[in-house]
Amino acid sequence: MRVGVHINRFDNAGGAPALGAELAAAGQAAEAAGVSWLSVMDHYFQMEFNGGAEDPMLEAYTTLGFLAGHTSTVRLGALVTGVTYRHPGLLAKIATTLDVLSGGRATLGVGAAWYDREHLGLGVPYPPLAERFERLEETLRICLQMWDPDDDGPFEGTHYRLAETLCVPPPVSSPHPEIMIGGGGERKTLRLVAQYADACNLIPASPQELRHKLDVLRGHCDSLGRDYDAVRKTFVYTGDAATQEDLDALLRDLEGYVGLGVDTVILAPRVGDSAGWIDRFATRAVRRIAELD
Repeated sequence: MRVGVHINRFDNAGGAPALGAELAAAGQAAEAAGVSWLSVMDHYFQMEFNGGAEDPMLEAYTTLGFLAGHTSTVRLGALVTGVTYRHPGLLAKIATTLDVLSGGRATLGVGAAWYDREHLGLGVPYPPLAERFERLEETLRICLQMWDPDDDGPFEGTHYRLAETLCVPPPVSSPHPEIMIGGGGERKTLRLVAQYADACNLIPASPQELRHKLDVLRGHCDSLGRDYDAVRKTFVYTGDAATQEDLDALLRDLEGYVGLGVDTVILAPRVGDSAGWIDRFATRAVRRIAELD
């Protein structure tokens, strides 16, 4: 398994004036450590479980663009973008811009959205869940059409209508930036992964749960004629060992995931000094986790 790092706190000791330097150092430390993936949240407000809305939160794609300028190899993405946050045509343009400026290192991570407080707080419409899934599927179709060099015509959907799906310059990635769908819903989300995505991101409570979700994904792939092995599998580690910098405990927790076909385990330490954490802990974890295979 490869190792990714998910930056999810921005409460470093120096406060807002020091965030730029902190993030630049985190990007450089991640590449030096051999980290393959670097992501940030896409939220307006900080999560309740992670300090609450009054804690610092940066806009995701501005942050990713900044990280692109301070890295050269690591793959970059949001984990994950709520489909309600941006019009899909604009989202495709933003993801394309990140891909172009990073030299083809962008992943479009996207999901159905869920955090109602931030929607209501900033006046962003928050439709019912069924509609959010409809919008998610239309967004995926719009992005793929905008990345199709042979189709810049209109898009007519239930929720979105685009007169021209122009996207110039086109992505650097071929055939397009990687699409990652986040979430483990078995009836809708994993079907969308099988139909549209290049990668999935799951947050399992156990290896047994991950095995089950991947079996469901395999079933959707079989039904749609999709090659299951073509979908890159990632999951977020939710235990405390990474935050506590307990490498032995982390390795014990991850042993059960070996052999499930996982490409990347994403560590999401609840710390504000991401660069220091990467230097102290991720550097050791990358090598030891690779040895689990």
